[in-house]
Amino acid sequence: MKSTNKQVLVVGDRVLIRPDTGETKSPAGLYLPPSVIEKQEVRGGMVVEVGPGIPLGSPDSSFEEPWKDKRSDVKYIPTQAEIGDYALFLGKASIEIKIENKDYLIVSQSAILILIRDDLARVLA
Repeated sequence: MKSTNKQVLVVGDRVLIRPDTGETKSPAGLYLPPSVIEKQEVRGGMVVEVGPGIPLGSPDSSFEEPWKDKRSDVKYIPTQAEIGDYALFLGKASIEIKIENKDYLIVSQSAILILIRDDLARVLA
């Protein structure tokens, strides 16, 4: 994600999410303020950026030979989340941050419960 003069890089299997904001209606018809919504166990938001995934060790690392050139070809198991997905995740597992006065959450892929992807929008893009 690029901001005005910074580049935000998400590492590992983490996902940067823009959380849902505003008032939400309860099942009884009452409007809940954002402070109540933030305390819920399951939260939702749009995926803004994803990390490369879980790094895998090199299969050749057990047979290191000091005279060979060292290569840093890191391979990853990619995350399932993609930019533009809507994620439902465990609120307690998220870390709140602010980037240029905007609120974001950092969530590990293991804390994401479900992803909702709009395939039609991806085909038209």
